[in-house]
Amino acid sequence: MRDDECCVLSIGKLDPIDNIFLNGTALHYVTSCRDLGVTVSSDLSFSMHVKNIVAKAHQRANAIHRCFISRNTNLLVRDYLTYVRPLLEYNSIIWSPHFKCDVDAIEKVQRRFAKRIPGFNKYSYVERLQLLHLPRLETRRMQNDLIWCYKILFGHVKICSSDFFEFRLSNTRGHPYKLFKHHCSNTTRSVFFAERVINVWNSLPVDLVDFSTLKLFTRSIKTVDLLDYCIGSI
Repeated sequence: MRDDECCVLSIGKLDPIDNIFLNGTALHYVTSCRDLGVTVSSDLSFSMHVKNIVAKAHQRANAIHRCFISRNTNLLVRDYLTYVRPLLEYNSIIWSPHFKCDVDAIEKVQRRFAKRIPGFNKYSYVERLQLLHLPRLETRRMQNDLIWCYKILFGHVKICSSDFFEFRLSNTRGHPYKLFKHHCSNTTRSVFFAERVINVWNSLPVDLVDFSTLKLFTRSIKTVDLLDYCIGSI
């Protein structure tokens, strides 16, 4: 890596340390940087990342409507799922937003795309999703959180589960894999993946969710209504 590709991102409110050098070259300080496709700010906010991916997603969605001659609904939806939605979901475990404005901004991409499909502008957003068999993007992010929580707890990834989660000792109702909810003194920690997923995970209905295998778990959580945990506009 060249020296001019490196920078220093100071996290928190502490004053940055002066004069950090790499191979004799002073590194410049930045307020945000892009790492592995995710833009991180010095306050650990991902609003800038959301703004960037939303702008790119709108551009691709507009290009699909503008460039494709066919007005076939199935073809347009397939193009959206291939070229647009992955932009809005890449690494969402890391940056999943907690501000309503960011949640709505992401959802607006799908809302707008679906409305522009011929014949669908007369329906509400909920009705369009039902007709197109599309889930809310906010719901999909919660499902991704749950899937990664399962992978960590049941050893499907090389991560020490005790670094993220702690099983609740007393559990008299619900499924047997409930997690202990720690008290968080700051917002940044409370919206971190290992904290935000716990309430949803603990509320999973034992009669609907199958914990026996990852495949069955992934399939069964899609039948669970997560609307109570959504903060975005309907």
